[in-house]
Amino acid sequence: MEFSREKRLKARLAGDRRGDLYPHSLQFYLQPPTENISLAEFENFAIDRLKLLKVVENLGVSYVKGSDEYKSRLEREIRKLKFPFKALVEDDYDARRKDHISHFILRLAYCQSEDLRRWFIQQEMDLFRYRFNELNGDLVEKFLKYVNLSYGAISKEVKEKLAVQLLNSTPGLSGAKVEELEFYKLTARSLPAVQSDERLQPLLNHLSHSYVGPDYSIQKNIGKISLEHIDALSVKSFPLCMRQLHKALRDNHHLRHGGRMQYGLFLKGIGLTLEQALQFWKSEFIKGKVDADKFDKGYAYSIRHNYGKEGKRTDYTPFSCMKIILSNPPSQGDYHGCPFRHSDPELLKQKLQSYKIPTTGITQILELVKGMHYQLACQKYFQLTQDVDDIGFSLNHPNQYFAESQKLLSGGREVKKEPSEPESSQQKLSSQKSTNSCSIPISSNTEADTELEGLDAYFTED
Repeated sequence: MEFSREKRLKARLAGDRRGDLYPHSLQFYLQPPTENISLAEFENFAIDRLKLLKVVENLGVSYVKGSDEYKSRLEREIRKLKFPFKALVEDDYDARRKDHISHFILRLAYCQSEDLRRWFIQQEMDLFRYRFNELNGDLVEKFLKYVNLSYGAISKEVKEKLAVQLLNSTPGLSGAKVEELEFYKLTARSLPAVQSDERLQPLLNHLSHSYVGPDYSIQKNIGKISLEHIDALSVKSFPLCMRQLHKALRDNHHLRHGGRMQYGLFLKGIGLTLEQALQFWKSEFIKGKVDADKFDKGYAYSIRHNYGKEGKRTDYTPFSCMKIILSNPPSQGDYHGCPFRHSDPELLKQKLQSYKIPTTGITQILELVKGMHYQLACQKYFQLTQDVDDIGFSLNHPNQYFAESQKLLSGGREVKKEPSEPESSQQKLSSQKSTNSCSIPISSNTEADTELEGLDAYFTED
């Protein structure tokens, strides 16, 4: 890929020594990359950085930012994904290069809407804050000089005069901490506008609203799910979105096309065979206003199409959390979508109360929803319904939720219990203001998503 021909030429004139490109691990990302990289490396860099930012978001609402637990977990993830984890070390050129390039790839992907920009900037700020706070006084000075920030620390007298403002503008800071820390005169900075290569636009569009992980099109449990057990499974192991759809289907004996697509592909992913799916939907629909003949003529085709037996013969994949959150929002009479994203908070609260979620848990979920951390709200719902303190994974897919729940219930996965955080860590959810949007993981499964768009035509009948 080529970010800028002019910038690349300047870099050549300045010299090609690797050390000249990234003399420090900490960056302000003021200049876009100027080298060519392969599409495979482009996508791998993007996926790894988005995994990292997902962890940054998750830790930021689960622990006090800057706490020992927060820092140790974040450093472990940075190490694992091979990004710079110690500031200004001398032997991490490859990690610095990956850090630089991956930032600009995601900047391209996440500049396309206000919600995406807000989420990306918030996570990048938290990541930068962690790295910056790891610097000692000398390294701070070196970094500021490196990025040409010609401002210094404010005097003790000014700090005393502005103590109240400094305290109010810095969450989690105590009066004693204000006296210990150095504060600098900062000025606003602008992010350079970067134009994307037309070859990369489809990939960039996909990066901003997809996910990385199994697509659940391969049914490992095919035929092992009994139709008689679905009601019980919906309570024990379905995420809230699928539990909501199942209840609506049982109550109304019908779902509109958005609900049929979302729920039908989920059921396929947990192991329902085509024959079971036809039996399940037919038996429910004929309890309503659809007779057997109308079902066979109007609905059976779309179910067979789901399973790759009609049309393009494509084996369609269940919807990820990201697709559910960002596409096809429900309207009046619909039950699909993400309850944490698309429900009125008061109605969501009532629903959670009816499912016997503890009051403290409901409060935590609603705070996450308020901060637009929809997938983290679902993770909290998993913790509360499965009775675990730490789920041990990042939730990105409804079928992942089901699989992990079944592992727990069958004893196939060890329940991860950890010591509770101090009260201040838990209670900070209610006071921490966030501009983040929904959690945004990614995937390279572009072909399957593209083909899913064509499937809508087969579900247009209400």
